[in-house]
Amino acid sequence: MAAGIRERFGRGPALVAQDNLRRVVLRDRDLPGAANIALIGLTARYALDAGFHVMVEGVLHADHHGEMLAGLRADHRSPIHAHHLDVPLTETLARHATKPIADEVDASRLRDWCRPLALLPGRAETGVSAGSALPATVDPHRARRRPGRTAARDL
Repeated sequence: MAAGIRERFGRGPALVAQDNLRRVVLRDRDLPGAANIALIGLTARYALDAGFHVMVEGVLHADHHGEMLAGLRADHRSPIHAHHLDVPLTETLARHATKPIADEVDASRLRDWCRPLALLPGRAETGVSAGSALPATVDPHRARRRPGRTAARDL
């Protein structure tokens, strides 16, 4: 979904990928209070402060990441759109099998991570079903953007 959003918006959106920061940069575990959570928040905040539109994506559990995400939402001045991609476990397993890390992360670990419609408190997210077309999810946000508004930096 994040890659599709970037493609539709063009240059400017920053992608803060939870799995990359947690697993690749820090080699950290997905636990409450782990260092990767603060790094995700700092990275997103830096990009926001530099004028980028920011997408934080990944398996972001409310009990692990909720406080950090709530802080970003509270401090950000522009409209915020949060989505939870609700993908059934069978589809998650099929998609995962095509990824380079399929051999590193097995199906039992994915089953542990999978929490259907585990939305953040306070109606902060919109649930998006796995069958939703990308334009139906993204285009309403593009229409609400102010004309001519782009990120401060165009890489």
